[in-house]
Amino acid sequence: MFLLRNRYAMLAIAAAVLVGGVAYFRVYAGAVQESTPAAAMPAAAVDVAMVQSRRVTDWHDYSGRLQAIDEVVVRPLVSGTLTKVHFSDGSLVNKGDVLFTIDPRPYQAAVDHAKALVASAQASVAYTGSELARGKRLLENNAIAKRDYEEKRNASRGAIAELQAARASLESAELNLEHTSIVAPISGRVSRAEVTPGNVVTAGAGSAPLTSLVSVSRLYASFDVDEQSFLKFVNPARVSGAAHVPVYLGLANEENYPRTGKLASVDNTMDTSSGTIRVRAVFDNPDGTLVPGLYARIRLGGGAPHEAVLIDDRAIGTDQNKRFVVVVDESNKTAYREVELGVSRKGWSVVEAGLRAGERIVVNGLQRVRPGDVVAPRTVQAAEPPQLVASEAVQQPAQSADKS
Repeated sequence: MFLLRNRYAMLAIAAAVLVGGVAYFRVYAGAVQESTPAAAMPAAAVDVAMVQSRRVTDWHDYSGRLQAIDEVVVRPLVSGTLTKVHFSDGSLVNKGDVLFTIDPRPYQAAVDHAKALVASAQASVAYTGSELARGKRLLENNAIAKRDYEEKRNASRGAIAELQAARASLESAELNLEHTSIVAPISGRVSRAEVTPGNVVTAGAGSAPLTSLVSVSRLYASFDVDEQSFLKFVNPARVSGAAHVPVYLGLANEENYPRTGKLASVDNTMDTSSGTIRVRAVFDNPDGTLVPGLYARIRLGGGAPHEAVLIDDRAIGTDQNKRFVVVVDESNKTAYREVELGVSRKGWSVVEAGLRAGERIVVNGLQRVRPGDVVAPRTVQAAEPPQLVASEAVQQPAQSADKS
């Protein structure tokens, strides 16, 4: 019995030793595992590109409307019956072309009457003049009273005045007769005829217009310039009169800005409600494509061409109201860099401050990296920045407004 108890005791001791050994091994293995460093995470693969520098001009885009340089509302200067319309609606006319004819017969009669009055006055002048000469000779011989001589002289002067009045009446009658033929005061495109033949028209500024006429050889493009742009380059050009501000025009259905012109005028007052000032540029229109009232896209050059850093907009991150890029150094380590951006065109932006040409920036995979990370950069060939921000943005403009 004693031996049996000893055997059980020895088995219990052996079991305890085995359990303790297993527990020790587990604790030791855990300690070894915890003391072994974790495997290093692989570096994030990102696309990087070299920051480029280009010679650019700061272009500013505006919206405006085309306006005719000369615009005339045609109204009759004499009353009468409209007898003929000499143009087709919407046609081009030259200065001096006849547009309408008003019945000239009453005015021709007035001219004939005025001519008769002139002839009568001329006869009276001749008669009173001869009487005055005869009276002067008689007065020298004391054969006529001085009172009679004065009467002859007054009669001669009255006849001369009547002749002048008759001639003035004739000139007025001839002018009214001339106004029965309504001619184009300028060259341009005429609108439709608002009054058809057979209708009676009346003269005066308040009368119904017959048609309208606009010049088309050159047109204005009016647009509003913000205060900062005005102070930066429009006002210096306006004050000096020597600096040339390049200005280009594109219609709604045209690509880029194929027409070039020049600034014609700057308004005399800044609009305080909008913070803008009205500017007007002039453009040639030899082919008649430009029509007053059309929507116009205006591009205004700000200053001389200069060197600037350009980056792809894909590389730009946003942090609240800040803009930043991720720069990759020679050790492939990333760094946060805040930048100040300028003009943006076609997915490219000008960097005013914060970045230098030749540095590498992340252009794809920006969301996978944090400042201080080591990355696996893949250098990609940066696309050519668009010429819309370059000084040669408009090559060989189709039309020029610098011609006289």
